[in-house]
Amino acid sequence: MMSQTEALQSLLEAVAAGQISSDIALEKLKNFAFEPVGDFAKIDHHRSLRTGFPEVIWGLGKTPNQIAQIMEAMQRRNPLVMATRIEPDVFAQLEAHIAGIHYYPTARICAIAPNPIQPKYPGIISVICAGTSDLPVAEEAAVTAELCGFQVQRLWDVGVAGIHRLLSHRQMIADANVLIVIAGMEGALPSVVAGLADCPVIAVPTSVGYGASFNGLAPLLTMLNSCAPGVGVVNIDNGFGAAILAGQILRTANKLQSILPQSLNSVD
Repeated sequence: MMSQTEALQSLLEAVAAGQISSDIALEKLKNFAFEPVGDFAKIDHHRSLRTGFPEVIWGLGKTPNQIAQIMEAMQRRNPLVMATRIEPDVFAQLEAHIAGIHYYPTARICAIAPNPIQPKYPGIISVICAGTSDLPVAEEAAVTAELCGFQVQRLWDVGVAGIHRLLSHRQMIADANVLIVIAGMEGALPSVVAGLADCPVIAVPTSVGYGASFNGLAPLLTMLNSCAPGVGVVNIDNGFGAAILAGQILRTANKLQSILPQSLNSVD
């Protein structure tokens, strides 16, 4: 079996000899590169080529030393390195070993990223949460979207118990291109927002609530059974997944917009 280096050399020689096109070579490279780190990880450096977003480190269950080694290896080849579900004591240990690392305490995210972060993509992702207790999940979504290059608007503590708080921000809902709506308890907020919005709504149930909310199962079922059309639902407390989905929606819309004039010209 060829090593990665030998396979890459063979691929480049085939392109140079005109045996395969550069487009085919790019497709092969999308599934090519990964880097072992110790005996516990394999970094997928080409994930952004395939999916549009780089690999992100899930922090829970990893030791600070493992996270540090993975981040240092990723930093050599990626402008953005991000880890989720990082508790303050873990970040304190990471900060002692990694220069330029930044911590977002409410979101429990640490990242090595350009400062300041500038939006790379058009469109607005608006993140709305029902209550203050939902903020960790809401900030995970907002910070993830910002680090990935999207413009984010935040609207906190506008749950259905005081619906006038939400209705006073209808212009913000109207301005959004994708909405991420986060709620615990009975999880009604995404249905209300979707009844006011003309864009996709991504609902995120949280594990916030009294006993009968079953650690987020009740709002999850409410959101899955929403009578408002255009609502998609991610898993309980999954602010990160909601942000990536919102980003994919905007990226796809932008790709379609860029090819639309070409399609119309071909019809003519």
